Amino acid sequence: MNEEYIKRINKILTYIDSNLSSDLSLEMLSELAYYSPFHLHRLFKAYTSETINSYITRKRIEKTASLLIHQKEITISELAFSYGFNSNSSFTRTFKKVYGVSPSEFRKLSPSNYSKIGKIESKNGQIRPIFEDYICNINHHKNWIKMNAKIEIKETPKLDFAFLTQIGVSGLHSAFEKLIKWAKPKGLTETPDFKMARIYHDSFKITEPEKVRMSACLLLKEPIEVSGEIGLTAIEKGKCIVGRFEIEPKDFEKSWNGLFVWMNENGYKKTDKNPFEIFHNNFSEHPENKAIVDFYIPIS
Repeated sequence: MNEEYIKRINKILTYIDSNLSSDLSLEMLSELAYYSPFHLHRLFKAYTSETINSYITRKRIEKTASLLIHQKEITISELAFSYGFNSNSSFTRTFKKVYGVSPSEFRKLSPSNYSKIGKIESKNGQIRPIFEDYICNINHHKNWIKMNAKIEIKETPKLDFAFLTQIGVSGLHSAFEKLIKWAKPKGLTETPDFKMARIYHDSFKITEPEKVRMSACLLLKEPIEVSGEIGLTAIEKGKCIVGRFEIEPKDFEKSWNGLFVWMNENGYKKTDKNPFEIFHNNFSEHPENKAIVDFYIPIS
């Protein structure tokens, strides 16, 4: 896809994610992207494999699922009207299509006890997640964190990144390779503090892996010009839980689960900012193929 197309679609993705409770009509988004509604609709579908309306609906439902888990005081009616549904019945019907149960049933299931959530189905009279491999064992995650992580609470400065958008876990390695290929001629990979990073715009707890949007990033120490599919983004300064790990790639999910368990057990609350990782090595060059990586959870 043309780099200018990707740049404008990235702008739309960022805008949608930041304005889920606002008007997100195709006409308004088309004006923002400087495309006709037809052209934007076609490009968005080609880039994300979803129509704009489907993407917006999914993101709104996933946002309400997160709020149902973490903010028990919010009523279902408040969620419905805050996120663009004109009635409780419309919201419930749409929610059930995604997760297999109503919002009230979803809340009763205490899905924060799961390592993954996802679409839910009824089997033999019982409700269960269909892409759930196991129910999270809290003690197991506590032990994992105790053995594998050094955890601190830090005030992090503003962090600036060059980034590429990656939708779905498949292809993430190629996105990092493309970013490094862009950075090498600029001398960015030769600096002693060269670091790659990843920002999560969706949660694997509530979004299917092939739809999770991530940013493959390169940490910047000074301003730089970018163009086309390479964009600029930032994590604003703030307080974070920072977990330092030395782990194999297969252990990333387990480590994130454990860090969130640690957060809940210690009474911290995540903010609306996105979790992210900063890598301190290339795991393929490690004698045991391990990544030395810091996981960041922004907290209030």
